[in-house]
Amino acid sequence: MPSIMSLLLHPERRRPGPPPLRVDLRRVFLAGIAAWAVVLVVAVVLLALGRATPEVVVTCAVGVLLGGLGLLWERRNRRAYRGED
Repeated sequence: MPSIMSLLLHPERRRPGPPPLRVDLRRVFLAGIAAWAVVLVVAVVLLALGRATPEVVVTCAVGVLLGGLGLLWERRNRRAYRGED
């Protein structure tokens, strides 16, 4: 087995990495959006009770928004990240 130093100096001697897994990013983004949405509801309730700050609600809303942008990106780039050219 080659030493770490020789692999760092000569990366071509390394074994090839495994192929990337095909993942449905839509499911990943939807799971993230669902999690942020649940926390958003909890944060709004806590804000109404005076136990949270508006920053918490805004943070959760931005999480949902960024997840939505991720869904848009996934839709536009589905072929590229899945390797379906």
